[in-house]
Amino acid sequence: MASFSSTRWSRIIGSRIKRAGWRFWTIGENLLLGAASRRKGHWTLDTVYKLFPVLRERRDRMGTELSGGQQQMLAVGRALLGNPRVLLLDEPSEGLAPQIVREVGEALLTLKSQMSILLVEQNLGLALKVADDVVILNTGRVVFSGTRETFLAQQASLNSHLGVE
Repeated sequence: MASFSSTRWSRIIGSRIKRAGWRFWTIGENLLLGAASRRKGHWTLDTVYKLFPVLRERRDRMGTELSGGQQQMLAVGRALLGNPRVLLLDEPSEGLAPQIVREVGEALLTLKSQMSILLVEQNLGLALKVADDVVILNTGRVVFSGTRETFLAQQASLNSHLGVE
């Protein structure tokens, strides 16, 4: 890992950019910013619009006119347009209604077949739906690292680390 420069990592990894910076751009403009790297790959405006049809319907609206879930979709779509090999997601379900969390989960399952995803998520149900491998941290310490199946088998003994009584 030490041999990779930050420039090299930025070519490999796509991350979901915080929503706050988009208030002055339309949905279409936000997505075009994601494509600014001009990196060749599977992800184009059309493929992002196929994954998230609501973004096509609202492409001429301002980013602030989207719901929280739609803003998450825009953030993921914008990252995908950079055609990363790894997608980093930091709590994509945060603040979303349960139905929207399910929709985000379905999108992540679609993406999982096409690229590696590093997901940081407090919603255990969503994380386990998407994950192949699980790492649980408690106060900065790794308390579990293994496959989803191994985690499920040991979940009862790990509940204290998960804040479950």
